[in-house]
Amino acid sequence: MVGQTVAYVRVSSAEQNLDRQLEAVGECDRIFQDKISGSSRAKRAGLAELMRYVREGDLVKVASMDRLGRDTRDLYAIVDELTDKGCAVQFVSERITVDKSGTSPVDGLMLGILAAFAEFERRRIKERQAEGIALAKARGKYVQAPKLSDTDVEQAKVMIEMGIPKAEVARTFGVSRQTLYTSLRRLASS
Repeated sequence: MVGQTVAYVRVSSAEQNLDRQLEAVGECDRIFQDKISGSSRAKRAGLAELMRYVREGDLVKVASMDRLGRDTRDLYAIVDELTDKGCAVQFVSERITVDKSGTSPVDGLMLGILAAFAEFERRRIKERQAEGIALAKARGKYVQAPKLSDTDVEQAKVMIEMGIPKAEVARTFGVSRQTLYTSLRRLASS
C-alpha cells in the first residue's frame, strides 16, 4: 500500500526560519512543523499531530535527525513508533531511510551511530556554552536577558489584546520577542 509523503520540520524558536528544512524535504502532501526547542514531546504539537495523522504506507521525511529527536533515546522511540505504524522515515541530510520491512543493516547501524554523534555534539555545545557563560560572568561581562515582572506581563497582554503588534510590545518593555513569548506562556500556565 502506497501512502502519502509527509514531512516534519522543527526550529528552536519562533524567530528561526524553516526554509532550509522545507527545501531539503522537497514537495510533500502535508508538512507538520514545530517552532519550539527540542523539549518534551508533549510540548511539540506538530509532532503529536503528525503521529496521529500518519498511516501505514506513508513516508515521513525529516531534513535531519536532530530535528526529530532531542536525544538518541527519543529519536529511537519516535522512529519505532512511526515504523510500528507501517511508515518509513527518511532522514534527508543523512541519506538514511528506516522502515520495519526492509531497513538495511547498514542503515540501522548508521542511524545509531549518527544519532549518538548528534547527541554527543548537542551535549558538547551545551558544555561549551556553560563554560563561556562562566568565563564571561567571572570577567563581569555576562548580562542575562532582561526579564518581565508579572505586572509587566499583564500589561503586555492587555496591549496585545488591544491589537498592538507583539514586536512593538516587546520593544516597549525593552525585551526580545522571545522573552515576551516566554513570559506570556509563563503567565498562561500559572
